Amino acid sequence: MLQRSTLKFLKDLKGHNNKTWFDDNKAHYTQAKEDFESLVQQIIDGLAKMDASFAGLQVKDCVFRIYKDVRFSKDKTPYKTNMGASFARGGKKSPYAGYYFHLEPGGHSFAGGGLWMPDAPSLKKIRQEIDYNFPAFEGIVGQKEFIRLFGKVNGDALKNAPQGYHEDNPAIAYIKLKSLVVSHHVPDDTATQPTLVREILKTFGVMQPFINFMNGALLDE
Repeated sequence: MLQRSTLKFLKDLKGHNNKTWFDDNKAHYTQAKEDFESLVQQIIDGLAKMDASFAGLQVKDCVFRIYKDVRFSKDKTPYKTNMGASFARGGKKSPYAGYYFHLEPGGHSFAGGGLWMPDAPSLKKIRQEIDYNFPAFEGIVGQKEFIRLFGKVNGDALKNAPQGYHEDNPAIAYIKLKSLVVSHHVPDDTATQPTLVREILKTFGVMQPFINFMNGALLDE
């Protein structure tokens, strides 16, 4: 579970997103950061029981910095008003599909995952795997519990079928996707309950065959 003070810090930061306020509240930020990192460690421990490849993952390799890079952004506020962590082979910079937890009070928190904007060679492998094994993929994303939690697989899509594929391909809706991601909303009240880690891991467990399907393509050399 997360402390209510962690959510309060992020709410307050949203209304005072400037360096002066942040510096004056650095102690509150440190407490919130440590609280979130404790949660991330618990998630790692749970994932390691589901998949041994997560056993060596460290918190620092999963958690994203709160400081924004504003060099090329119109929004010059210096801090993110959320906390996030990515759980994948090799950490947040991994090229593999993985899981993600996003904490953003105000009804914007979620547990999700998949593969976000992979490079062209990786996306080619995913598309090929979906095409070759569409019944298996369809069986995963068509599971009743998968649909209940996530609805459908999301991501920006090409307007036309990519080279080598045709519009009448039964898997074309997925083959057109440039990212393949899913998410499940986590209410603010749930984030501060003792059951939070269990609920996140349960969500990740339903997602696991989806993640494994994509990584099977990426790891198959």
